[in-house]
Amino acid sequence: MNAAERGRSGRTADRIFSGFATGSGALVVVVIGLIALFLLIQAVPSLMANQANFFTSSDFSTGNVEELSFGIRDLLIVTVLSSALALVLAVPVAIGIALFLTQYAPQRLAHGLSIIVDLLAAVPSIVFGLWGTLVLAPAIVPFELWLNGTLGWIPFFARGNVSIEGGGTIFTAGVVLAIMILPIITAVTREVYRQTPRAHMEGALALGATHWEVVRMTVLPFGRSGTIAASMLGLGRALGETIAVLIILRTSATPSMFSLFDGGYTFASKIASAAAEFSQPLSTGAYIAAGFVLFVLTFIVNGIARVVASPGEGGKINWRNALRRHR
Repeated sequence: MNAAERGRSGRTADRIFSGFATGSGALVVVVIGLIALFLLIQAVPSLMANQANFFTSSDFSTGNVEELSFGIRDLLIVTVLSSALALVLAVPVAIGIALFLTQYAPQRLAHGLSIIVDLLAAVPSIVFGLWGTLVLAPAIVPFELWLNGTLGWIPFFARGNVSIEGGGTIFTAGVVLAIMILPIITAVTREVYRQTPRAHMEGALALGATHWEVVRMTVLPFGRSGTIAASMLGLGRALGETIAVLIILRTSATPSMFSLFDGGYTFASKIASAAAEFSQPLSTGAYIAAGFVLFVLTFIVNGIARVVASPGEGGKINWRNALRRHR
């Protein structure tokens, strides 16, 4: 085969690969669009028959299809509070673990610990739910009571369902969700930090930086976008978690008033708990409408994350400012 034939063969392969990649990306967009369209079409009849304000009502009664009355206020509050708490708890721990495994631990120890952390992702959700309601909930009651007594004037720490016997609360669910999303965030941030250019780290050392200053001036800035992306992956898992949250919160399904010690349902757990009602189109549409809101919420969160992450900026290091801070 001469050079001209090899060139034509190469261009053909490039066109095939380009078309395949473009088609794959377009397929994902089409599938997501079709899912959104399906949810919207199924939800519209129920929304038209709804006798309550969909966004502000705390009632979710779908038993009588002739008097549908449902709203997502409490579902949104419980979903956001539990997922936000999980993110606040999990992200700092995940960053710490990732930095230890990539920057401080010996290679053999880091390999073993990485496997252990990754194995957390293999634990079934129902196991986390049972552990959360039977073991964790009673164990953290003293801490919840202390938070309520010390910070009870803040709405997030109002009394709610805290009791001596323990019980499922948004706080308990948030802690369990934090443990569940920890492997995802840790795995991604670990790999991102591991890709920090060696030249950047050696440049910081040449400036006389300590080990921590090397991490602060090179590893963390380089991995900023990756850390945010990992956090959003974890948040997506927390927003959509069903069984564990349903088991934990089923014992305290009271309306939420912005307290972490309240109960209630998330979008996902509410839909799962009402599977028996899916025989009627209008009743089913009410839950599909709630699912559509969760669908949109996930997109909004990821869109904000993309803006905050500013792709391409995370790996840029301002050496002048870094040197000024070091001096």
